[in-house]
Amino acid sequence: MKFRQEDEMTPLCRRKFLYQLGGTTAASFAGSGLPSPIFGGRAARQKKIRIGQIGVGHAHAKKLEIYRRSPDYEVVGVVEEDAKLRKREQMWPAYHDLPWMTQEQLLNVPGLDAVMVETRVRNLLDVAEVCIRAGKHIHIDKPAGQSLKQFRRILDEASKRQLFVQLGYMYRYNPAIVMLRDFLQKGWIGTPFEVHTVMSKVVGRESRRQLAEYPGGMMFELGCHLVDLVVSILGKPAAVIPFAQHSSSIKDGLVDNMLAVFKYEGMTASIKSTAMEVEGFARRHLVLCGDEGTFHVQPLDSPSVRLALSKSRGIYQKGYQEIRFPKYTRFVDDAADMVRILRGEKSTDFPYEHDFTVQETLLKACGLPLV
Repeated sequence: MKFRQEDEMTPLCRRKFLYQLGGTTAASFAGSGLPSPIFGGRAARQKKIRIGQIGVGHAHAKKLEIYRRSPDYEVVGVVEEDAKLRKREQMWPAYHDLPWMTQEQLLNVPGLDAVMVETRVRNLLDVAEVCIRAGKHIHIDKPAGQSLKQFRRILDEASKRQLFVQLGYMYRYNPAIVMLRDFLQKGWIGTPFEVHTVMSKVVGRESRRQLAEYPGGMMFELGCHLVDLVVSILGKPAAVIPFAQHSSSIKDGLVDNMLAVFKYEGMTASIKSTAMEVEGFARRHLVLCGDEGTFHVQPLDSPSVRLALSKSRGIYQKGYQEIRFPKYTRFVDDAADMVRILRGEKSTDFPYEHDFTVQETLLKACGLPLV
């Protein structure tokens, strides 16, 4: 059973898609090939999710510590075949006292429910495919490799086996983004006509050398998070226009200054990502302009919102106002969401179609072929 790729959205169905994002309204388990509950009965649903991790080479791999702290998970072990990398990373608290296994050993742990795929990016899809074929739900870190064909195959197989696939895009449950989805669902900002996003930082020489391995450059490395957000808000763009260049004096081949413009009917979105912006974390932002309001999130990593409304909405007043949030820790809500999905308490907010569209759009934004 292959999942259906989203057709290009008309204004009406795009608006409907937009308003679906405020809660757990994606689709029923049966209707969209999403995973069925893995535990039956109230007592069984409280059973801990048995999870392991393959790879420690991804920049987000240490988020395993979040799962270890959660009472809903039992982390059974970690895999890293590169002895040098394992030796370098194994002293981090995320891996303290965990058993180190081979991939085969981990996938054969009795009762293993899910696997976190945290390898170097070049290995993500190969490992994810092995895990799906072994019948395991997966969290696969971003971006989803460079082969769209292989990613499609993985999602098709996951759909066939009713397995959950979660991508490691770290702003999906950012409280400001959750609020934005709620405001859009309520119609408080009106019809969007513009989205502008930036995600940059200063990348050191050694990290630049590693990132230069991927022709997608900084859009592939950082901009992918923003592509995920824009697609979740506006849907699949009608056209993607990439602008990519090397601007640094460091001659390492990294495409380090990138812009992509997404074209929609009556709307545009821009995504900017560089490897050279001083204090770039502070300027990471997303601005959505609608015909009844503007929603400006900055910085994304420690979110606050500057909101403008054409008229009072709920507790919010006409004009500009500031909204602040408590300290936010990435991936805590993603881990909690996986628990609820695997226990059958909700359906996913990000179905297979969304993840495929994000990856297809990302490759276009990088100027890469869809292979």
